[in-house]
Amino acid sequence: MAGKPATLQAGVRLADYLSTGLLARVCTPEVVEAALAATGRHSKRQRDLPAHAVAYYVMALSLYRGVNYQEVLRVVTEGMQVLGDNAIRRDVGKSGISAARTRLGWPVMAHLAGQVLQPLADTRTRSAFFGRYRLVSLDGSTLEVADEAANAQAFGYPGTQQGRTGYPQIRFTALVENGTHVLFGVACAGYKDSEMSLARLRVAHLKPGMLCMADRGLAGFPLWQAARATGAQLLWRIPKNRKLPVVNRLMELLAIRLSTIKHALSRWLWPMARTCP
Repeated sequence: MAGKPATLQAGVRLADYLSTGLLARVCTPEVVEAALAATGRHSKRQRDLPAHAVAYYVMALSLYRGVNYQEVLRVVTEGMQVLGDNAIRRDVGKSGISAARTRLGWPVMAHLAGQVLQPLADTRTRSAFFGRYRLVSLDGSTLEVADEAANAQAFGYPGTQQGRTGYPQIRFTALVENGTHVLFGVACAGYKDSEMSLARLRVAHLKPGMLCMADRGLAGFPLWQAARATGAQLLWRIPKNRKLPVVNRLMELLAIRLSTIKHALSRWLWPMARTCP
């Protein structure tokens, strides 16, 4: 049995002010306007839900998961009014919200993600750095989407012994800043698309000063070369059955180095020992 969508208490709470204000701070109105202009999604006439307001509404949906759509709209409306934007009507129905999201489309949000989603950690952020290197990880996963014909055609279903699963799935690959868990450089495709091919698109977002970690499923020389070309440092696992040529045996080198240090110390300490009473 489907659960009933949660509702929020009447009025805007302090947390709602902070949520709306944080969205406007991280993704400024100027950035939203630029994304609308770049994708040709500016509102052509005055609407109950203008395009810039719908963009903030879509972002807020991730902050209020499980809350019904009209409640989220109310929170965003009242929060934006406090911030001086009275563009949104708060009594828009479900069909109006759905139509507004359809008009906005996904390219606007994809453009915003590419512009805004960047590493956020500074030197005070716990577990964000190793020495002078910013820690990031390269990984991929899947997400279920609504079981609709358009999603099924665009993304496809995972196969099972019984045929297929109940929901289409998106495959995505992204870089993650370890200290803040911010995803950046995200690439999405269908379930049957290769995680490796998506990863090749994402490593271009690496920069010098980053230490990128990756699991063995992404270990491959072309991808490694592409990642190294960015100037980032890499620390990747590889499958245990992969045989690589040995350049140096570190334990043997360490034993030789320790023997050299021991010999040098003995030559330095022996004269001092002879002069002691």
